[in-house]
Amino acid sequence: MTNLRDLPSVEQLLQTQTSAELIARFGRPLALTAIRSILDEARARFKLNPVPALPSIDLILAQTDSLLSAWTKPTLIPVINATGVILHTNLGRAPLSAATIHAMDMVARGYSNLEYDLEKGTRGSRLIHAESILQKLTGAESALVVNNNAAAVLLVLSALANRKRVIISRSQLVEIGGGFRVPDVMKQSGAKLVEVGTTNRVHLRDYENALQEPTALVMSVHPSNFKIIGFTEEPDLKDIVEVSHHAAAFVVDDLGSGALLDTAKYGLAHEPTVQESLAAGSDVVCFSGDKLLGGPQAGIIVGRKVLIDKIKKHPLARAVRADKVCLAGISATLLHYLKNDAEREIPIWKMMSLTLKQVRGRAEAWKKEVGQGNVVEGESTVGGGSLPGESFKTYLLSLEVKSPDKFLKKLRDQDPPIIARTENDKILLDPRTILPEQDGALLAGLKNAL
Repeated sequence: MTNLRDLPSVEQLLQTQTSAELIARFGRPLALTAIRSILDEARARFKLNPVPALPSIDLILAQTDSLLSAWTKPTLIPVINATGVILHTNLGRAPLSAATIHAMDMVARGYSNLEYDLEKGTRGSRLIHAESILQKLTGAESALVVNNNAAAVLLVLSALANRKRVIISRSQLVEIGGGFRVPDVMKQSGAKLVEVGTTNRVHLRDYENALQEPTALVMSVHPSNFKIIGFTEEPDLKDIVEVSHHAAAFVVDDLGSGALLDTAKYGLAHEPTVQESLAAGSDVVCFSGDKLLGGPQAGIIVGRKVLIDKIKKHPLARAVRADKVCLAGISATLLHYLKNDAEREIPIWKMMSLTLKQVRGRAEAWKKEVGQGNVVEGESTVGGGSLPGESFKTYLLSLEVKSPDKFLKKLRDQDPPIIARTENDKILLDPRTILPEQDGALLAGLKNAL
């Protein structure tokens, strides 16, 4: 009669060649933990339902191998973005340029002069990295890079308006992805929120009336992923700056998307640029590094030196500071703009500048390779909380399958996973957001799924 004494011991299992290979691949402590876990499961099953035969050594080790592979499988992996959403927040937003990846790789591989002054041979400051490039690009007196734009806004408010009044239009009390709410951030910073106007209409006199009392800041916030249309009114930033400065209040503009180029050039609505905000007189401008800037995740603060210096010295600045890899990547990305090769080198701008002929040509090539589907007209979007409601023409490979949901799952199970979309029960793949070097993997994955 079978009993638990017939189950192989840990020591027996460790004497096998398979165990030696597992230890070489995964390390002895983890391999030992996995073996014990598989044995514990076998004992628990046997106690609930005694069976004629317990699992063999080979089966136990095979299960151990599977368990170890599952434990050590990365959760963050590359995917192919076939959705047509260029700045897809769920898929990591902006892919990086080759120069940006190289700069980040070089700094990550070894030591760097992150906080070391090579000329003087003494301790330096990480805050100088990327600052001079930002000054040249935007004309700002000073700049600071932190780990993301939410942190940038919180830091600015904490440093400049703690326990002080901050005026903001009701139309700009927005919530963006992940539950980031402007009113909550202002409250967290210790600022005293003063709302003006209504949801859809705000007049310059609303600001003037609110500025009758001493005020630290007037804040302007980019609407991000929504727009108000119809019976609306909003004063120009330049006019807001003028009345604010007249009342001795500074203006902070949270641009969010971080556009340095004119999006209207690509048939889209004009997205306010950092340069325009500073030209309008904003004292501090905050924006993201991983949206329309096209770089790694970062929050960038530019503006008047006297204010940026105060922000740099605030205790929170250390908690939200950027690391060496981020600073290297942001610097490399910004250099593309400085050298006027952003459209040629930064992937998101390359995607937006593709001609319809180029997009259609890739879709036709895919159709020919997989031997089925149709090439149809469609639309791509920018995404990432930029240019809400805006889209531009593209061509798509459209596939008709029995079960769209099941087929999407098949695509996600490929290596690398393929993320597509459906419309009218058709599978749609947009060449605009698929990097040229991913074509081979895309086609292999499509053939497997089909």
